[in-house]
Amino acid sequence: MTSTATVRPTGQPGYSETLPCTAESARRARRLVRTALIGWGLEGIAGDGELIVTELVANAVQHTWGHHVRVIVTHLGPGRVRIGVADRCRTRPVRRAPGDDDACGRGLALLEALAVCWGTDPKRWGKVVWGELAAGAAGG
Repeated sequence: MTSTATVRPTGQPGYSETLPCTAESARRARRLVRTALIGWGLEGIAGDGELIVTELVANAVQHTWGHHVRVIVTHLGPGRVRIGVADRCRTRPVRRAPGDDDACGRGLALLEALAVCWGTDPKRWGKVVWGELAAGAAGG
């Protein structure tokens, strides 16, 4: 698939990669996040970034009908990044309260615990679900 490093019109640098909508893509997504964060000197939050992107890719794989997802990593400013996954499904994710024995349903709770904030940006073709991390911040 395609991987690009860009500077957005806002001046914010970013990395993105289009990946197959399969569970195996989580590995490449983690590598992209780690590469971006190390490149920006944010090694300390790379582990949390990898967990966030893994959960976002897993949710997209489970809930979208598209053949591809796009992983987007944006440097928002000193010590702050946004990690997002775009997919073709317009349905917004809903945080669930899984039981102790449930195998699924913890992804958004994990995102909420790790990120300083998170959200969903609806698009005409689907959505982008994202989480922001800040070096040294609680939850990030």
